[in-house]
Amino acid sequence: MAKIHTTLQGKGGVGKSLIATTIAQYKVNKGQNPLCIDTDPVNASFAGFKVLNVKRLEILEGDEINTRNFDTLIELIAASPDDVVIDNGASSFVPLSHYLISNDVPSLLKSIGHELVVHTVVTGGQSLFDTVSGFAQLTKQFPEETIFIVWLNPLWGPVEFEGKNFQEMKAYKENRERVSAIIEIPTLKAETFGRDLTEMLQDRLTFNEAIDNPGRTIMTRQRLAIIKNQLFSQLDIATVL
Repeated sequence: MAKIHTTLQGKGGVGKSLIATTIAQYKVNKGQNPLCIDTDPVNASFAGFKVLNVKRLEILEGDEINTRNFDTLIELIAASPDDVVIDNGASSFVPLSHYLISNDVPSLLKSIGHELVVHTVVTGGQSLFDTVSGFAQLTKQFPEETIFIVWLNPLWGPVEFEGKNFQEMKAYKENRERVSAIIEIPTLKAETFGRDLTEMLQDRLTFNEAIDNPGRTIMTRQRLAIIKNQLFSQLDIATVL
């Protein structure tokens, strides 16, 4: 049985590609060979990571998204003996979500022995309300056989409101039975850890590639190793992975 991991969040710039690449790298480090697919028609960041052999799915026809092109995605998923990691952009969030729900794809995947795992992001700062609302809507729209993993990203500020963290918020309490795991992206100092991670992502390098690169300073590689270990140790606990 393959697990189909897809990132879904309507808000742009919240770290979906970081999440997709982290999941893919984690699986590779575990000796797996995940099928990686990028469905973002605008910013195909995931497809830029050459070592992950990401397949870019073309869904645009002219300037419009043709949702029928998602049929190709399902064909790829159905035939895969390995787990699948899908990165989906903000511009294709609504079309892909509607396609998955209206075509009852979660049930279809279950019938062929696959399992849909939705990874969604909740971030702090000005995007907190939008991303929390997005999480709540996804859990209501997708059927019960869908598994959810929530990633908390403090990039724009602490993931909290009026002194309450995400786990204390009403949106989580009402939907916590749908959430298999919560992954906390560490708070990164902008001038050191944050800069190192940003440059690594801009160069479309995996953690291992950047850490093994002698062109980067010793401390840059050390900080990237710390970030990698902090993320991977949490994924070790997320048994659904």
